[in-house]
Amino acid sequence: MSQFSRKITPFVESEIQLSQIHFENKDYERAFQHLENAHVLGQESTWWHVKVHVLMFKWAFNRKDIKEMLGQIVRIVGAATKTAIGLVPIGNTGGTNISPFKPLPLKPDHQAAIQYAKESN
Repeated sequence: MSQFSRKITPFVESEIQLSQIHFENKDYERAFQHLENAHVLGQESTWWHVKVHVLMFKWAFNRKDIKEMLGQIVRIVGAATKTAIGLVPIGNTGGTNISPFKPLPLKPDHQAAIQYAKESN
């Protein structure tokens, strides 16, 4: 696992945990928003990028959202094959409601976490 992956882990895992809590409480939209946050934070790590798209696929499967499931299959393949060579649109939230190629502005807290994870010790 890369240094970036290790250092971004607590931020991504926190968002995944929040997503799980909201899903269990049937607040599905908020659950997906936390997966989107996890995606933004971890998308420069192949491990986290693929894992978050798999979790988005599971979310869609549980919600019986065929469009999101199909979109996530495409994104899982893209994350697995393109992340390592730097083909990720920074800030992209990862859902099918946005083009997988469109960069988006980073929230200040996401920017700070990503910058921290990129700093060398």
